[in-house]
Amino acid sequence: RPSTISMAIYNLTGYNMGAFTLLGIPGLEQYHVWISVPFCLLYLVAVAGNSVLLYLIAVEHSLHAPMFSFLSMLAITDLTLSTTCVPKSLSIFWFGPQEISFPGCLTQLFFLHYSSVLDSAILLAMAFDRYVAICSPLRYTTILTPRAIVKIAVGITFRSFCVFVPCVFLVHRLPFCRTHNIPHTYCEHIGVARLACADISINIWYGFCVPIMIVIIDAILIAVSYILILCAVFRLPFQDARQKALGTCGSHVCVILMFYIPAFFSILAHHFGHNVPQTFHIVFANLYVVIPPALNPIVYGVKTKQIRENVILLLLPKRSY
Repeated sequence: RPSTISMAIYNLTGYNMGAFTLLGIPGLEQYHVWISVPFCLLYLVAVAGNSVLLYLIAVEHSLHAPMFSFLSMLAITDLTLSTTCVPKSLSIFWFGPQEISFPGCLTQLFFLHYSSVLDSAILLAMAFDRYVAICSPLRYTTILTPRAIVKIAVGITFRSFCVFVPCVFLVHRLPFCRTHNIPHTYCEHIGVARLACADISINIWYGFCVPIMIVIIDAILIAVSYILILCAVFRLPFQDARQKALGTCGSHVCVILMFYIPAFFSILAHHFGHNVPQTFHIVFANLYVVIPPALNPIVYGVKTKQIRENVILLLLPKRSY
């Protein structure tokens, strides 16, 4: 009997050591090559746009303000999010189902969810930046000092890390004794956990409650910031001053909407949308990791005067005769 028990323990702990196979989008296998075209283009736009943004913020002294420090963090996080998932997805679209090792799957799972939660925290930090700039303009440079920005960056990075490290251990403890085939283009927490032959109640509750609580808290704080901003703006005596103040917030509001609307929809649909086809879930999940990273630098490039002018100078440098 002891040998039987030890063999069972060995089997359970050994089940999760094998590789998983990512199958792609079930039901759309024959269209994978065509689906890859917009995904590849969007990924290239995301990489190019965020890289140009980071380059400009690094080399242009006029872009060394606190707002652009947070924007550079957002660009790095967007690059991490899209690069974590899209290259593997494209390899599936082009070459068929792809294997991924168990440690590789855990790594992808962590960086996917970590980047999403960090995105939310960065948007909250940017909302605080706009609140201070508009509601306390004379104290802006004394509140958002380089030291304060570093503290905010470390704090939100550490918070995001702590939120999703438990997910890695929650998945690592599970035995996978039925199948190692994942009907998706990348590893995500609940999708991988559902393959296990054990109780995953804690995975489901932690994977749902903690992220949605974090995102809701961030969203509420951002909403409060913008209510205070609007109150301050409408107290300004001049129309031009109001328009200028609102204009500085326009790009941030667009990015907030592009992040939070799909995020809430994805979380709620994944846990409650049992009648939603699996194909729709997977297509939407793939769009979520590539569209915001591609559009964010475009939105900031179009709506932020300093970035727009520097992009034009970079692409169309003035010739000296």
